[in-house]
Amino acid sequence: MAGTGTQFGSKTPFAEPSWYNSKNGTPYYNEYHVAWRAKMRAFVDKEITPFVDEWEKANEIPIEVYKKASAVGLLQATVGWPESAGPRPEGYDGFFTLIAYDELCTCGSGGVVWGLTGGHGIGLPPVAHFGSDELMEKVAVPCFKGEKRIALAVSEASAGSDVANLATTAVEDGDDYIVNGLKKWITCGMFADFFTVAVRTGGEGSGMMGISLLLIERDRKGVTTRPMDCMGVKGSGTAYVEFDDVRVPQDNLIGDVTHLLKNFVTERLGLALQANRFARICLAESIEYARRRRAFGKLLVDQPVVRYKIANMAREVESTHAFLEALAFRIVKIEREGADWLQGLLRLGAEAALAKVQATKTFEHCAKEAALLHGGNSYVKGNRIESLYRHVLSLAIPGGSEDVMLDAAARLSLKGML
Repeated sequence: MAGTGTQFGSKTPFAEPSWYNSKNGTPYYNEYHVAWRAKMRAFVDKEITPFVDEWEKANEIPIEVYKKASAVGLLQATVGWPESAGPRPEGYDGFFTLIAYDELCTCGSGGVVWGLTGGHGIGLPPVAHFGSDELMEKVAVPCFKGEKRIALAVSEASAGSDVANLATTAVEDGDDYIVNGLKKWITCGMFADFFTVAVRTGGEGSGMMGISLLLIERDRKGVTTRPMDCMGVKGSGTAYVEFDDVRVPQDNLIGDVTHLLKNFVTERLGLALQANRFARICLAESIEYARRRRAFGKLLVDQPVVRYKIANMAREVESTHAFLEALAFRIVKIEREGADWLQGLLRLGAEAALAKVQATKTFEHCAKEAALLHGGNSYVKGNRIESLYRHVLSLAIPGGSEDVMLDAAARLSLKGML
């Protein structure tokens, strides 16, 4: 007779990934991952989840929280723990990043997740992995310590997913660049100390290969920000960021567009992890509600149509998580073999795009089904499902909208880039 094993976290079916029950064998995780998981859950339960409503209303997370997130290794893990982040914990590999994102998202707030790791997780990697020693010391180190904050500034009003047509320019002027342009939908833009900015250095008509990444400090003359009132992600400080004749030293150049393309892969995988954990919350909330809610003379869970909905939600969530684990393993394998895992990211471009679409569509379906099962309760502020439903588009569009991602995946795979 099979043992019951030890269940970590919630005992509601499908509320946690399958390996959270010790009876379920896994080819990916070991005792170091188990300890890391417990550390992340304890931190989120104590330092994040109880303050979600407060931070969403303020549209900002206190700087002290970043320092606490650094102390437990969360900030370092979400960027792949490069050398500039300090010594790695024993047993560290890419699954630490997967676990960190997944556990942080148990707080159920896209705004808080983005506010804490959104700008950090996509704005810092190009600096931390490819920046000069000077930028490492000036930018990466204080960001890893939680003393400073950073944002990635790519999207523009006329160029969201169409990155090749960015209009923000950086024109050489002696030892400097003069930067002009307006960025839109910039996560953490309202409180970031630094911006990793996609600029056109190649001139008009240079397309994607004419784009470079440039580090711009908030306190430079000509840098201004103003808030955007978005449907969801409250707490993330989403903003317009404008550069008006901003003089930036050429020493702030991070690199060419290939660094941005690698960054897109990790960004999309991070968004997929967020979307799938939020979908899992919708599933768990639905099961718990169906177990206690009576309608038409019986519990909802005793209605065949409700069980059908639950099974379909579970099917999507579990298969999506398995897909993400498989991709994480490929990154881990590259690093274990001593190869450049960052270069290897480019080979995951098609699958990362597919994973993002799979996860955001799973989230959309689970949020809708959860809302319908909860009925009028899901239409009232203060309900967890109402909040999550407002976050669906915040994950389906950023990092490349679903239609664009599907087309990109098809083009890359048909060219043999898998």
